[in-house]
Amino acid sequence: MNDLNVGFIGLGLIGGSIAKALKHYYPDVFIIAHTRSRETARYALDEGIIDKACKEIDSSYSQCSYIFLCAPVEANASYLKTLKPLLTEECILTDVGSTKSDIHRHITALGMEKNFIGGHPMTGSEKTGIANAKHHLLENAYYILTPSKEVSPDKVKRYEQLVSSLKAVPLILDYQEHDYVTAAVSHLPHLIASSLVNLVKDLDNDHSTMKTIAAGGFKDITRIASSSPEMWEQICSTNRENIISVLDDYINSLIDIKISLAEHDGGGIYHLFESSREYRNSISDVSSGPIKKVYSIYCDMVDEAGGIAALATILATNGISIKNIGIVHNREFEEAVLQVEFYEEAAKKKAVELLRRYRYTIYER
Repeated sequence: MNDLNVGFIGLGLIGGSIAKALKHYYPDVFIIAHTRSRETARYALDEGIIDKACKEIDSSYSQCSYIFLCAPVEANASYLKTLKPLLTEECILTDVGSTKSDIHRHITALGMEKNFIGGHPMTGSEKTGIANAKHHLLENAYYILTPSKEVSPDKVKRYEQLVSSLKAVPLILDYQEHDYVTAAVSHLPHLIASSLVNLVKDLDNDHSTMKTIAAGGFKDITRIASSSPEMWEQICSTNRENIISVLDDYINSLIDIKISLAEHDGGGIYHLFESSREYRNSISDVSSGPIKKVYSIYCDMVDEAGGIAALATILATNGISIKNIGIVHNREFEEAVLQVEFYEEAAKKKAVELLRRYRYTIYER
């Protein structure tokens, strides 16, 4: 990894985090970047995230060992024709998009397969932009690689080693399999969450009763409906065939549930909950998946003046930042009265240890 030169096109949360990770683990790396936002470029230079900001995609990119396409999904393909004459034989061109078929089709059409390995770091944050980038954002997150058919095994191995060195977990998939898998475990859940929220909004009465008592399970399964509409419109547009396929299967499963309910089929309903519980409990919490994790604790405490302030003060004086805090009014699925949410798992673990030392009763998920 000596004399490592890396180029970025686009430098948001993911691109910025990859650049920060490269700087953290390879202090001598030289990073250039082209971004539409002058403010982003200036920030990246001032913070030492990049070494050179390029107004255009020029010959500077011909010196790169890696080039990361980190613009929005549908925009990445627009840079390929400009990049093609700048790629050396050894350069690895990659992207960070949530869908892969569209970019692979463009790569094949332009004859750039020998250089291209698709990439999808399955991580993120509710906060966007380079100002929120972190060098450890990739840690323990699956980083899916989708090699082109003509790319050499040596390049795949080299990229896999780079991903591992940034503390992510590389996983090699065919790009078509990637899009089908993410349609089921990421894209469909976002559609379900958003449609469920809109359904409740439309069914609610003039007093907003549903909205008032919505919490517990409803808030858990609809949390991802708060995601960026622009980003998800592009994801759905570039993976619509796979999403339609899994959506058809999901609709059929809902019809089966409806029939079981109509026919008073208790066994069928029991099996629905039993099989889903077993499979859900078998899913590991160790590595990050495509849907962002929530780092929350629940505190059982008496509702008295200053109670929340005292807890918040303990956390603040020990350097623990709180993302959100609030009373749980609907405790159908919770055991405690106060929910505290953190930005990172490390902060959550530290808070649990600290608050238990102060005799608070804490529940974790």
